[in-house]
Amino acid sequence: MTRVQEVRTYLRSRGRGTTGLADRYVAVFGIAMIVAVAGQPVSGVLAGLAAPVDPARVGAGAALLAVAVAGFLAAARMAGPLFVPPADASWLLLTPLHRRSLLSRTARMLGLVALVAGLLLGVALLAVLGAPDQLVWRVLGALVLGVSATVGGMALAVLGQSSQTWQFWLTATVAALLVVAVVAVSGQLRTVLAVTAGAPLTAVAAAVAGAVAVSGMLAGRAWMSLDRIPSRDLVTASTRAGHVADATVGLDPSVFTWIAEDTHWRSRTLVSRRWPKPPAPPALAWTEWVRVARRPGRLAVIAATAPLPAVLAQAGASPTAFGFAVLGGALAVAATAVSGARRDADNPALARLMGVGLRPGLAARAALPALLSGAWAAAALALNVPDGGAGMWWVFGPLMAPALAAGALRMARRRPIDHSLPVIETGAGAVPTGVLLWAVAGADLAALGCLPALTALTSPSADLGPYLLAQGVTGVAVLLGYLWRARAAKG
Repeated sequence: MTRVQEVRTYLRSRGRGTTGLADRYVAVFGIAMIVAVAGQPVSGVLAGLAAPVDPARVGAGAALLAVAVAGFLAAARMAGPLFVPPADASWLLLTPLHRRSLLSRTARMLGLVALVAGLLLGVALLAVLGAPDQLVWRVLGALVLGVSATVGGMALAVLGQSSQTWQFWLTATVAALLVVAVVAVSGQLRTVLAVTAGAPLTAVAAAVAGAVAVSGMLAGRAWMSLDRIPSRDLVTASTRAGHVADATVGLDPSVFTWIAEDTHWRSRTLVSRRWPKPPAPPALAWTEWVRVARRPGRLAVIAATAPLPAVLAQAGASPTAFGFAVLGGALAVAATAVSGARRDADNPALARLMGVGLRPGLAARAALPALLSGAWAAAALALNVPDGGAGMWWVFGPLMAPALAAGALRMARRRPIDHSLPVIETGAGAVPTGVLLWAVAGADLAALGCLPALTALTSPSADLGPYLLAQGVTGVAVLLGYLWRARAAKG
């Protein structure tokens, strides 16, 4: 056998049966039901896009779109993006079979992902720029532009996997999108965006034709480059995809964290250096400080995401959405500095060999996530000052830090999902209790500890004194309560 189709036909004949008419009917019927259910909400959203757009919000919306496209490209680059199933990677990938035919199935799947992402991007683009006239044609133009951008970006990621030259262009594109986001949110592109929003249909058609031509060229180059992708990169991406598939099937999202950690350290050379001589609990937490210091790129990304809640508010988000954006972002920042607590919970026997009590160890480990999350929240609040408060909103950041650290530690030490718990029947469908309890663990503690700050953000007041006092007391009380009730993991 020298053709991929022959090999797959042979394997299919030895395994499960071929796809029958009933299977195709079920697939088509499922797609039709999805279209029927989503048709009415989508048509309502598109009809609402004909309303006039506030010019003051166009820059912030364009910045969010640029950040979203940059995140899409970064995610595609991180994922591979091309890979094959682990079984195929273990033997078919190293055989004389035609490489392009072997990767064609994954390439088609990536095209489908880019298509869906492009449709969403097109709707978001139309929501930012609006449709002053000819709604149908502008909707079609925005959708085609969005699909062209995502298909071209995915093709660029595939080309970057096969060539270091294209990898440079992919990095340059992500950097350019971030620069455009900064310029757009500063208001420098307001005139350009206003002209773009009111462009005639002929200009829109020309832009669509150019975008389709560029994305088609990139897609063709990416298809021809499938034969040149190194086997080492494909095996690495396939192994990563296999781990992600196992975690998804097993409904254990915590595995994703271990995948990222193992991938990072697998490509590093560990060195031995003299450690300082602090007391026992700070010495246990010192590894986290060293880990953060050795990864300045992550700190730069954390600092760069601080303006996002302010941009979201400028784009028209409600005060409630802004408050929860600050809380969610700060909690995510705190969760980046609790890998030591996660490893202690995963291997309690090794943690006991350290000779440090559970509560002193957790108290020492809470310092770094509190520092990072408090600084991030203070910066996010300082960049978007609500009405009143005399510019003292940033003080909520340090006062929220203890509660955020407690929530991040609880997230790191939570147990795997208990799938034996009952399922709750609701009007929106069945909700598995185990998944729900796992998802809210840590977030509930952070929300409880930051309740005064959330109240002040959702209903801005000129007198912040009582809210600041309540936040200071609540944040410390939540952290102390968590440390007091902490229990060692069994093992």
